[in-house]
Amino acid sequence: MTQWDPQGHPGGGQQGWPPYGHPGAPAAGGPPQGPYGPPPGYPGTGYPVPPGYGYAPRRTNGFAIASMVLGIVWVYWIGSVLALVFGYVARSQIRERGEGGDGMAIAGIVLGWIGVGVLGLALLAGIAANS
Repeated sequence: MTQWDPQGHPGGGQQGWPPYGHPGAPAAGGPPQGPYGPPPGYPGTGYPVPPGYGYAPRRTNGFAIASMVLGIVWVYWIGSVLALVFGYVARSQIRERGEGGDGMAIAGIVLGWIGVGVLGLALLAGIAANS
């Protein structure tokens, strides 16, 4: 008597397929596979995980957060200068340590330069008004 698999191949796995009839089915005696990989306790698939896509989220750099906040607040333009300093420090630390927050550091740097530019325009307007 010939066995038939669901895809119509006789033998139910005699052509190099697993005994369950299709290439994705686990071999006889192997661990049952769930929809998201092997069950707990079994080794992983062995595929490498790209950097930044691991199971633990990357830590956000504190200087990047401070840079963005100070860039938004400006605090009489002192905040703009501090946003620039903290932003450049954060970017170098992020490259060295592999932390997250590069976008926040860039936002702080951009807002810091905008604040310095507004300060420069205000000084020029004040000087022109007094002349």
